[in-house]
Amino acid sequence: MNPPPVEGAESAERSGGDGAAIDVRGLTKRYGGRAVVDAVDLQVRQGRICGFLGPNGSGKTTTIRMLCGLLRPDAGAGRCLGMDIATQSAEIRREVGYMTQRFGLYDDLSIRENLDFIGRLYELPQRRAAVDRTLERLGLQARARQLAGTLSGGWKQRLALAACLMHEPRLLLLDEPTAGVDPKARREFWDQIHALAAEGMTVLVSTHYMDEAERCHELVYIAYGKVLARGTRRQIIDAAGLTVWAVQGNGDSVEDAQAALAAALKAAPGVLSVAAFGNAMHVAGRDAAALDAAIAPYRGLRGLEWQRTQANLEDVFISLIAQAQDNFAGAA
Repeated sequence: MNPPPVEGAESAERSGGDGAAIDVRGLTKRYGGRAVVDAVDLQVRQGRICGFLGPNGSGKTTTIRMLCGLLRPDAGAGRCLGMDIATQSAEIRREVGYMTQRFGLYDDLSIRENLDFIGRLYELPQRRAAVDRTLERLGLQARARQLAGTLSGGWKQRLALAACLMHEPRLLLLDEPTAGVDPKARREFWDQIHALAAEGMTVLVSTHYMDEAERCHELVYIAYGKVLARGTRRQIIDAAGLTVWAVQGNGDSVEDAQAALAAALKAAPGVLSVAAFGNAMHVAGRDAAALDAAIAPYRGLRGLEWQRTQANLEDVFISLIAQAQDNFAGAA
């Protein structure tokens, strides 16, 4: 499913065409002799929302920092917004909004004061008008004088996004932006992201939430520094080729015995992954006949209901991580 090289990305982007906002090849970063990002290829078209998924320590943050010029790659090359990531990092940073995992603004400044500070950093002309526009755009006018340190997680998230948009970037890099935020705030945040994409902004967003992955135009899954899958939701699920059985109890039997059942199934030949979904479990494999043989001893147990089901993104990603090799395995 690797996409073909994007030809003419720089000229298309600069002319406002449907070019690649991100087009990098072989991106690599090493620490202590180990590759935390290992020959990553990444292409994202202008105006698209790309979900960047993977477990903790998979290399997502390091990749994002290389894209926006905060880290220099040890190997690889490419362009971001038509500019060379190796030689034009300063220019790239002026065109990118980067929202970090942790709230990075000043708790003892008000919302307005924080945005004014960001405007000064970017040397924005008519800074006060830019602050006013940003306050209105993100619905922050009524709280403009409130200290950032007194805001809830959802409002801090909104302020952080406002700071990213102050200088009108062409690309948003969002590093787990909704971690620790309530569902209502997460929904409102994604509504804003889709509105920005509709205006032509490109978004690369890392997330652990499968419901958020469903809202992206395309997905890239990275584990232990390597890209394992890419494409639309449908393409990734179809390419995985998984057969999935769901098992659920009609009483308390599954809940009481779930751990033992899961352990037995994980050890069975033909089973690639076992994942709990509430009172049910999904048992997945690539060889339908082998999977059928693996679950056969448990099909007749009282209190259990088995049925074939469609694979979902979580099934795919659990199966992918089960096969991935830890790049720090055996490290001292």
